Parts: sequence; C-alpha cells; structure tokens
Amino acid sequence: MKFNILSFRLFLNTTLFTCFFLSSCKFSKQNTDVGLDTIPSLSKLYENDFYIGTAVSTSKLADSTYSATIVKHFNSVTAENVMKWEKIHPQPGVYNFAAADSFMAFAEKNNMHIVGHVLVWHSQTPDWVFQDAKGKLVNRDTLLNRMHDHINTIVGRYKGRVHCWDVVNEAIGDDSEMRKSQWYNIIGDDYVQKAFEYAHNADSSAMLIYNDYSLPTASKRNAVVQLIKKLQSKGIKVDRVGMQGHYHLDYPFLYELDSSIAAFANLGVKVSITELDINILPFPSEKFDADIGMKFEMNDSLNPYVNGLPDSMQVVLANRYADFFNIFLKYKENIDRVTLWGINDGQSWLNYWPIPGRTNYPLLFDREYQPKQAFWKLVELAKENN
Repeated sequence: MKFNILSFRLFLNTTLFTCFFLSSCKFSKQNTDVGLDTIPSLSKLYENDFYIGTAVSTSKLADSTYSATIVKHFNSVTAENVMKWEKIHPQPGVYNFAAADSFMAFAEKNNMHIVGHVLVWHSQTPDWVFQDAKGKLVNRDTLLNRMHDHINTIVGRYKGRVHCWDVVNEAIGDDSEMRKSQWYNIIGDDYVQKAFEYAHNADSSAMLIYNDYSLPTASKRNAVVQLIKKLQSKGIKVDRVGMQGHYHLDYPFLYELDSSIAAFANLGVKVSITELDINILPFPSEKFDADIGMKFEMNDSLNPYVNGLPDSMQVVLANRYADFFNIFLKYKENIDRVTLWGINDGQSWLNYWPIPGRTNYPLLFDREYQPKQAFWKLVELAKENN
C-alpha cells in the first residue's frame, strides 16, 4: 500500500469539519480521573461477539493499575515478548521459562483465553539458530531439528493450557512472495508446513494461527489465501488467520478490510484480529506497512502532538475505531478475537517505531490509564448492537 503524506495532511483538514459535530457525538465525555470501578468492562460488553484481548508485558504486571486494567477490560491475553525465541530460548539447549510462566500464572488466575506468540518468525530469533559453531549456515535437516526441538519443548510445556499459538509470523513479504528469510533460504517454502506439523503434534488441542500484517492489501491477502489453501491441500491443520491490525487513519480502506475477512472466512478458518492499534502520526515513507525493520530519523513535522492530542483528533481516532469494529461485528460469526496491541498510549511500540522518541496515541487508554473518546465510542457501539 502506498501512503502519501500530502493525502495525510488533506485528511487532517477534514477534522475541522468533524470538530463542528463534536458536541452532538453520543459517546460519553472523557473525564480527567475515571476509576476502574466506575466504567463498563469492554470485554463484558462484547462477550457475545468475540474475545477482547491485549498484549501483556510481564515486566509491568507488578504495576497494580496495569494489571487491574487488563483484568477489568480484557478476557484474552497474548504474550507480547516473553515467548519469542530470543527471550525463551536464547542459547542452544538453554530455555528461560520464568517470564513465560509468570504470564501463564496471571492469565490462568484470571481465567483468560491465552495466546502464545510466536513460534517461528524471521525477527527476534538469535543468529545461532541458523548457524553452526563456526558461524556458517546450517543445512536443512539441522534447522528442521532445531525448529522441532523449540516447538516441541515450548508447546509441550504449556500443552492444554495455551489455547492458541501464533505458529508462523510474516512468512509473506511486502512483495507478496515468500519472504526470503533464513527459514526459507535454508529449509525452503515447506518450513511453514513443518512448523504447523510440529505444533499440532506437540498439542493437538491448541488452535494454530498463521499471523501477518497488511492483509487488507489485495496482493498480500491473495498470497496468504494461496498459502493457506496449499497447506489445507496437504492436510495441515490451520485454524486461524491472524490479521495484524497495525492500521493508520487512512489505511486500510474499509472495503479492503471487509474483503479480506470475507476471503479468509471462505477458506473455512476463523479470523483473529491480532495486533490492533491505530497510528495517528504522519508516516515517513510513501510505503506504509508494519515491517519491524523499518527505521527513520526524527523530524519535528512527523511528531506533531508532543503536548497532547487535540480534541479534533480524539474524534477522528474514535470514529476510526468505530469503523473497524462495525466491520468486526458484521463478521462476528467468523471472528473469534480482537486483540489490542497494548494497554495505554505510553506503552505502545508506535512511540519508537519507525521513529524512536515520537509521541503517539494509538490505543483506547491514555498515558494515565484514563479511557479515551475511542473507548467510549466502542462502549456505545456495543450497547447499540446488543
């Protein structure tokens, strides 16, 4: 998808018109200090539709406000980082389960739907996985054995406890072809098949997910459809397509999102909205995607809301969330989960990607854990649909 900064600025000009209608909007007024016990639970409002989830950082669970907000508003949790290869399996034969066990204990104590993230990914995987003792690339059989050991050990440890696993992450590149990662280069395109086979063998009861970004883009959507069809033709168990919801104010077009959910549902798999946030800052490139490897230098014009988000933009963000949730509700029979990628604005990865040090506002709660207008818009929407 091509993202044009001029179109972004033109889009912002429309907020002047939107502001005129601010006083007539139905969502509740945002208070300056709202207690958790005084507001409705988002997950309970949508409990007849789909899980409302969030990514959890175990290092923050000791913060009572952080943990209480999760318990209040979310009934599904995803391990944000602690189950990624670099964290849980940093060296050959060395597994660090302490942080992952802490995540599991919190989730199970609060009877939550648990998502393990992620088993096989080209990023946040140590170099040793692909190399021998001399630093040379290993052969196919060696890498398959390492993949099998990793998946079998981790999935096996949490067998019957983790409900869903993100098995493979981002196997399709921005060119809509198989990403030329080390997994692909060494094993071949059947590495995806092998990962799903190993995960199913380790825990046949777990739901298995293929997860990727930019899936509303037609070319990438079609590539993932073909990938899933190929796996299905081989009898491989794929239960979900995870649509990473790293979106922007003018990406994706709503019809593209609608078309993609329908396309994946037609494959006979459920759809999970896995990493939802809405980037409200100008993007520093014509190409907008969610490639974690993208990095740009700071420019003041690309960081316009250092002193707070104007009311006009609060309204735009709220309406954008409502637009997305209207589509999710349309397909609620096909969508099992909508997961926000974080709790409050200050903790979002979008403050440091793709430009470190910016001030972003992509989530439902502000930096003081206060519900934003986007939160109240979703409350209103849930009540209208129940």
